[in-house]
Amino acid sequence: MEQTVIINFPGGIISPGSLYNILVAAAKVRLRYVRFGLRQQLLIDLESYNVETFTKELDELGIDYEVDTHHFPNIISSYPAEEIFIRNTWLTEGVYKDIFDAINFRPSVKVNICDNNQSFTPMLTGNINWVASSQSAHYWHLIIRFPKTNVVYEWNQLCYTNNIASITQKLEAIINDNREAFIDNENANGEKLFAALDVSGFIIKPAESPVSLSAFNLPYYEGLNRYNNKYWLGIYRRDELFAVDFLKKICLLCQETKLGQLCCTSWKTIIIKGIDEQHKQSWNALLEEFEVNMRHAANELNFQVEDHCVEGLELKNYLVKHLSVNDTRTFGICFGIKTRKKSEIFSSILIRKRHLLNFLGIKLFAVYDILCAKNFNPNERTGFVFSKGNPKSLLPEQLRRAVLKFYQTRLAVKNEQLIPQKKSNHSLPKEIEFLYQCGDCFTVYSEDLGDLNQGIASGTKFDDLPADFCCSLCENDKAGFVKVEKKVLQLV
Repeated sequence: MEQTVIINFPGGIISPGSLYNILVAAAKVRLRYVRFGLRQQLLIDLESYNVETFTKELDELGIDYEVDTHHFPNIISSYPAEEIFIRNTWLTEGVYKDIFDAINFRPSVKVNICDNNQSFTPMLTGNINWVASSQSAHYWHLIIRFPKTNVVYEWNQLCYTNNIASITQKLEAIINDNREAFIDNENANGEKLFAALDVSGFIIKPAESPVSLSAFNLPYYEGLNRYNNKYWLGIYRRDELFAVDFLKKICLLCQETKLGQLCCTSWKTIIIKGIDEQHKQSWNALLEEFEVNMRHAANELNFQVEDHCVEGLELKNYLVKHLSVNDTRTFGICFGIKTRKKSEIFSSILIRKRHLLNFLGIKLFAVYDILCAKNFNPNERTGFVFSKGNPKSLLPEQLRRAVLKFYQTRLAVKNEQLIPQKKSNHSLPKEIEFLYQCGDCFTVYSEDLGDLNQGIASGTKFDDLPADFCCSLCENDKAGFVKVEKKVLQLV
């Protein structure tokens, strides 16, 4: 039987010396590979009979860990992207480290600490989400996502950097002391939570406006790349497995070249920053020694899969293959694959697995839904369901159409911004907008978008569709479509 040892690296910052000692301990039980998780932690899969030996080594090293539990989720941050993907911001390395040093306890809720000016690290996948203010230096927005719910509440105050640790600890205590009110409760109330928070002695001030989430634009995070007068190295592994021997040599090279840290990211990759020109060849030689492939296709790097999910990785590879065969452009999109309930996935377009039947605990007939985030921003909640109940064989084509929908939507938004708005002294009633939905598979026909795959131009009224028009997914005829208000489907 296999068990997983979880080691947190707060903020995704790793000391090469500490990681090396962990890897030496792993080598003693003949472990060949380790993984990194979505919350920037180290995941070590061991046979049960080796767990006691390995954890004894960790105890001697003074390293905190969990085995097959998630009582203390890691604090994640956008620090790995600082300086290489995030520039011209007051949130520097020193500020991040001051915050991590001040959090001298192990949170039992998920805490995210992120710059507002980035989309590399998920900002709102935590329960207590601190987002750096663009209004005032050293002040932070606070957004609560109540545990085991999708209920989000934004505090109307800004908090000073030095108070983040204390307020985090107080809010965690309030949530844990009132579990029925704030955990796994879709009626959790943000006003009630903050009414219980004593803010005396803290430096806070009213927020001038709600937090503004950055438009999503995932940078290419792999390879050896130049920035300023140095280099950064991003390493991605298709199977998510990092060889222990390879990581040990990375740690030794960091120490040899006087690099005091490396980082792990929410994309299950590692980043080494601050590489000098004179050491560039040494890093290239290390990559060649272990035959580490670089420069994977962007449409592969744009996927997020649950931790320790072989099924999700297989589905990812299946979909990437079809996207590549069709030469589908995916720039600006983040795909997520979800096979478990309430798992933490960051995505513009989510592929969610479910079963049509559950007979005596046996799940039968797997199908897949495609859901799109509001405005296709992965930091937002679900905006609409693009397609429901797809068998795996139809999933690649439906995903391709969801991608097309993304670009059509983005183009429509850009065109709308370019068209000057006419001023009027009269307020006109808003015209109700309708869509037409297939009654069998729920595929949607929009008169604004048409159906390019069937040669139907945008702007074509449903009544003007040819008599032989049919659903592009299940081939249901035109009469099988139902007229539905757009707001009911929650389409953007």
